[in-house]
Amino acid sequence: MRAITNLILATAVAATLIGCAPKPSGPVVVVEDKLYSVTPADITVRAGIVSGEITEMKVVERIEKVSGKIETPARLSAKIKLKNISADQTVRLIGGKLIYIDAQGKTIKVEEARTEPVIRFTSSSAVQLDPGQDTTQSIEVDFPAIALEAKKLKDIRFELSYVPTAFKQESANLSVVIGVAKVN
Repeated sequence: MRAITNLILATAVAATLIGCAPKPSGPVVVVEDKLYSVTPADITVRAGIVSGEITEMKVVERIEKVSGKIETPARLSAKIKLKNISADQTVRLIGGKLIYIDAQGKTIKVEEARTEPVIRFTSSSAVQLDPGQDTTQSIEVDFPAIALEAKKLKDIRFELSYVPTAFKQESANLSVVIGVAKVN
């Protein structure tokens, strides 16, 4: 009887150990970033009373190394620095948009399942700029796959929406006379 009990116990322990062992996993999927340079990477922009720079532009897509399957579609990243160059107007930034233009001057649309390249100004300091003030913001937006082909993309148009408001600084002259006061 004891031998049967030991046999059942040994079988239960073996079944538990085999059942808890990690299953062999499938092949490891290696994903790598494919970087596309944008030339020039830094551009000066001006829209009315707002000037600035778009810098560090690059396009990145993530691809499975073995299969070549696109894991994450192409995205454009950059830094936008905007400055209010007006002497007498405050600027309230509303938003912006990037439009991709092909060699024939036509708009290249982002694929339907993806988001239009809209820029929202997120920090409170970025929403309103007094004369001479600037703000910097990083962006990352969807980029059309077709624009990755050689000589397909010619321009990127940056549309900026803002509201200018009057900024006034006035002074008043106070006419005064200084006299000697009599002390009693």
